[in-house]
Amino acid sequence: MNFAGFKGNEKIKQQLEYLIASSRLPHAIILEGEEGIGKRTLAREIALNLFCREEDSPCRKCPQCSKVIKGIHPDVYEYTAEGGPRSFHIDIVRDIRNDAVMPPNEAEYRIFILGNCQCMNANAQNALLKILEEPPAYALFILTVTNKSALLETILSRSVVFKLSGVEDKEGADLICSRDESLDYNEALNAVRIWGGNIGKAAESLSDGRLSKINGIVNEVAHAMLSDNEYDLIKACSVFDRNREVLISSVTLLGTVFRDALVYPEGDLLSGNGELARLLSGRLSKSALFRLIGACDKIRLLAEKNAGNSVLITKLCYDLRRAMGR
Repeated sequence: MNFAGFKGNEKIKQQLEYLIASSRLPHAIILEGEEGIGKRTLAREIALNLFCREEDSPCRKCPQCSKVIKGIHPDVYEYTAEGGPRSFHIDIVRDIRNDAVMPPNEAEYRIFILGNCQCMNANAQNALLKILEEPPAYALFILTVTNKSALLETILSRSVVFKLSGVEDKEGADLICSRDESLDYNEALNAVRIWGGNIGKAAESLSDGRLSKINGIVNEVAHAMLSDNEYDLIKACSVFDRNREVLISSVTLLGTVFRDALVYPEGDLLSGNGELARLLSGRLSKSALFRLIGACDKIRLLAEKNAGNSVLITKLCYDLRRAMGR
């Protein structure tokens, strides 16, 4: 038994291995975590471990494994909402209930993977509750959700919640580069770091140009910090007004740049922006760089706790200038 296709979250994988091996797997599982963190990947890994009949399970080669990997296994049902509020309609839940009462075709289980369950309204969740209260013995429901608070307490009370987190930087970069050998390893490493170990977001940012955009924002903010005109920094940070995700990612990278400036030129550079690290190293004292790293950490934590963007921008500008002694 293994979860080799899903990286990180070792404790959760150990718990799932124990539950499966001891035949104590609950009939309803909730996988909680931000978009791109690997919830669907883990759901399919659970199916592989349950369906493979080879001694070294899952072998990832037998007919059962191949069908799960290709997404064509007749006993794995996947439903995904579009992502908008209330887009997981009650009609879909009714279809799930109808499918759940039918016995498996090939495997010992029928697995229902329900994506973006935060998009279910109360009526849809109550309709799902009816099958969760008295499920068939062979039915397994795997719900994915960005935040479990979007689900009713009655749903949560009948499920086991696993909260997923990001992977280590190197592990994430190794996986991304194994999928696309044309990628620069250091860029992949930087992307994983910026996105907090979220492999999905890191890989996407490398392909759609978001990483380059964030690098540009960080360069603009850093240069504005060094300006004598306070308005330059406010203007540079205005890009964060409506995008908390970009704010968190940019502040994370900015903190890494300050760290690089602190160790420049002897230490290994992690940000991928040696020129900016060189500039900051020459213009700022080590004590100022230490304070700037701390300021970035505080802003990132506040952003992750859902502080208002306008407040965060004001505090970011104030804390950066204060850290420089201005």
